[in-house]
Amino acid sequence: MAPEIPIVFVVDDDVSVREALEALIRSEGWNTEIFASAEAFLARPRVFTPSCLVLDVTLPDLNGLDLQKLLADRIEMPIIFITGYGDVPLTVRAMKAGAVEFLTKPFVEEALLNAIRDALERSQTELNCEAEIGMLRGRYTALSRREREVMALVVCGRLNKQVGAELGISEITVKAHRGRVMQKMQARSLADLVNMAGRLRLASAGSDISANTGA
Repeated sequence: MAPEIPIVFVVDDDVSVREALEALIRSEGWNTEIFASAEAFLARPRVFTPSCLVLDVTLPDLNGLDLQKLLADRIEMPIIFITGYGDVPLTVRAMKAGAVEFLTKPFVEEALLNAIRDALERSQTELNCEAEIGMLRGRYTALSRREREVMALVVCGRLNKQVGAELGISEITVKAHRGRVMQKMQARSLADLVNMAGRLRLASAGSDISANTGA
C-alpha cells in the first residue's frame, strides 16, 4: 500500500499569497488546499492523513489565533503561522497555544518548507500514536467485565492472591482471567500490559475497584 500524500492547508485572505504558496507546496510533491477565510476552512471535513495548516494571523471576521483555538483538539494537524504584522506578544501567544512556527512576511521559502516538513513529521507521529491507541482500545473492549477488573488490579501491582481476595474469587480463577487478559491484549509480559494500561489511562481503575470492595 502506497503511503498517503500529506496535505498542506493554507488559509490566507490574500489571493496572490495563496496562489504562490499553492505552487511552492505542490513543487515539493505535497497536496494542498487553499482557503480565503477561517470559516471556509472550518467547513472542510477533518482529515486523518498527515497534514498541517499554514495560517495567516490577520483574517477577516475570524482571525488566525481564534481559529487556532477552535482547532485545539486537532493535534494531528500542526499549525504554522505567517503574518505581515508580527510582534513578540503575538508570537508568544501563538507558540504557547501549540504553533510549530511563526514566520513574518516576507519569509525565505526554505524556512517555510522546513517548518512544513517538521509539522508533517509531527502529524505522522501523532496519527501513528492514535492508530496504536485505537487498536489497544479495541482489544480492551473485547475483555469481559471481570477481565477488566482483574487487569486493573494486576497493573496496579496486586498479586493473584490479593486480586482474588478483593474480587471475591479464587486464585485459580484469577490466573485464568489473567491469562485471557494477556492473550486478548496481546501483551508479551506484565510490563507490556502495564504500559498498555498507562496508554489507555487505566492507572486509577485498580484504586477505584479497591475502594468499591472496601480493600
